[in-house]
Amino acid sequence: MAGQRSQDTIATKFGYEIDDAGQMTNVLNGRPEYVRKAIERSLRNLGTDYVDLYYLHRLDPATPIEDTVGAMSRLVEEGKVRYLGLSEVPADILRRAHAVHPISALESEYSPFDRRVEEEEIIAAARELGIGFVAYSPLGRGFLSGDIKSPDDFEVWCDCFALLAMTEVYSNPLL
Repeated sequence: MAGQRSQDTIATKFGYEIDDAGQMTNVLNGRPEYVRKAIERSLRNLGTDYVDLYYLHRLDPATPIEDTVGAMSRLVEEGKVRYLGLSEVPADILRRAHAVHPISALESEYSPFDRRVEEEEIIAAARELGIGFVAYSPLGRGFLSGDIKSPDDFEVWCDCFALLAMTEVYSNPLL
């Protein structure tokens, strides 16, 4: 990044807690003190003094979204973050977060197998608030690419997704 930072756009996420030894704890953490700790680690690891887009990767059910986004907004004020994003939140949470500080991006799964963002009017809320939508797994976790032919084709870490997707494929009368 040195010498070319202005030419790059960096987005990063936090939310799954990483402890002081650098190990994933599998705990969702959106507490304000962790928001700061996570960005400091990311900046150090990335070798930069700011990131362009900072996402809350998953909602911490124990921390009000207003507290998390409030802490994220302070990072914007300090120049450590340019824009804020959220991943996988329902429309009401998106609205509450946006009321604290403008949310620039919402990332959620959106594919032929998962249309909840339409059904639950999450995309409509993002559009209404002027928030960009970033779809992940738009090719149905590989099914539409032709690479996935059986559950064995999925990596070990996503076996639950493979079984879910295969069930949806074989039980969907439209396919």
